[in-house]
Amino acid sequence: MPDELDLWAQVDDYFAVLAPEDDHLVATRERAAAAGLPDIAVAANQGKLLHLVAALVGARRILEIGTLGGYSTLWLARALPPDGTLVSLEIDPAHAAVARESLAAAGVGDLVEVVVGPAAETLSGMVRAGSAPFDLVFVDADKQSLSRYLELSLELSRPGTVIIVDNVVRQGAVVDPAHPDERVQGVRRMVDLLADHPRLDPTVIQTVGVKGHDGFALLRVLP
Repeated sequence: MPDELDLWAQVDDYFAVLAPEDDHLVATRERAAAAGLPDIAVAANQGKLLHLVAALVGARRILEIGTLGGYSTLWLARALPPDGTLVSLEIDPAHAAVARESLAAAGVGDLVEVVVGPAAETLSGMVRAGSAPFDLVFVDADKQSLSRYLELSLELSRPGTVIIVDNVVRQGAVVDPAHPDERVQGVRRMVDLLADHPRLDPTVIQTVGVKGHDGFALLRVLP
């Protein structure tokens, strides 16, 4: 495995020329590290993928569940038009403060609202308030609650909304129905929910790279 990880990282490094980090992206990573945030943000090439998907769907409203230090948030925000909106949900006030500082320094603070609190509660409040639908949803939060996040995100979507769920392969652990990790079981519950779902058209793509062996779910909201 170490040899594979090294090769995967080398490949990511080779293709990094296609997803270059500017000073603000680097500063966002470094500010998060200096604040002691866990090193679990997306890699640069994954951030670029989020940016491209947002641009491809012409997203004007983006919902992110799990802000952390704002690294993926910055990639997404840069795909928005000048009058676009990104709502990012974060449970940890300290993480949210770090993210806000980085986003403001990068010049996208006016486009992003970082909301602090348990995501399921915030999402439920948005549903009750009749929030306008989002064009793109990125879910990168606790895996134990994925099914609930998807159910609530669906209520905040429209036909054609794209939903991306990160870290769903768990180094292949998802194939074990008796796995003791509740994060793995959360992914498996999500798969059960998505199988034959009447309004969500899903697939899952495995990935390898500097972040190891994982993958993401890509969903399209149906009429």
